[in-house]
Amino acid sequence: MAGMWTRSTMAYRTSFVLMLTASTAVTALDFVVLLLMFQHTDQLGGWSLGELGFLYGTSSFALGTANLLVGSVDALGERIRSGTLDTMLIRPAPALAQVCAERFSLRRVGRPVQAAVILGWSLTRVQVAWTADRVLLLAVLLVCGSVIFGALFIGFSTVQFWWGEASEFQNSFTYGGATMLQYPPTIFAKELVAGTVFGLPLAFVNWLPALHILGKPDPLGLPEAFRFASPLAALLCVLAAGLAWRAGLRAYRGTGT
Repeated sequence: MAGMWTRSTMAYRTSFVLMLTASTAVTALDFVVLLLMFQHTDQLGGWSLGELGFLYGTSSFALGTANLLVGSVDALGERIRSGTLDTMLIRPAPALAQVCAERFSLRRVGRPVQAAVILGWSLTRVQVAWTADRVLLLAVLLVCGSVIFGALFIGFSTVQFWWGEASEFQNSFTYGGATMLQYPPTIFAKELVAGTVFGLPLAFVNWLPALHILGKPDPLGLPEAFRFASPLAALLCVLAAGLAWRAGLRAYRGTGT
């Protein structure tokens, strides 16, 4: 299904290139804000511009990858209202996979590509003693961060089974969470940072792994093991999202179409 939508998009290549360029330029404005901010300061919360570039690149890459792969799930409420979800439920394919692949938009690749460029630039600006564990942790955080955001997309989209106009509620935790992760945890209240560790596990996307990679102190004083717990957090998020999706399907009664 994703391939079908991609072929449909590439039938108008000039339009695709223009949309991809516009999407990449718009997402880059977030980093422009950081650049403007550092015209007046050398550090923010004890973090340099290169280190903030690292946070920006990792969080934006994770969000962009998740949005590319499962972002279409945020239109679940519209499919429920129109009755098109009923059609998906009788096809011999998982309903969740169909919902994620429906209207697959390749132009969303602009965000992770732009984030990867910023991440590469930031790695040339930070002073890191690269060891095997740091290199491996960087790869792990990009994968696990994408999985965590993907689970959040799916998990919060299931609210639309009961509350049809909940897409903005979902966005506040996905896009809003990614924006928060672009800034160092030291500028936020410790209660909020603790909430991203023990509540909604956004800190495992990049904050906690970045502390080890960049050699920064933990504002919460958590055990060292938390910096390597992104895979466990990703697994728990996937399990929670799966349970939420199944609960939503069981509660769904169809439109009678």
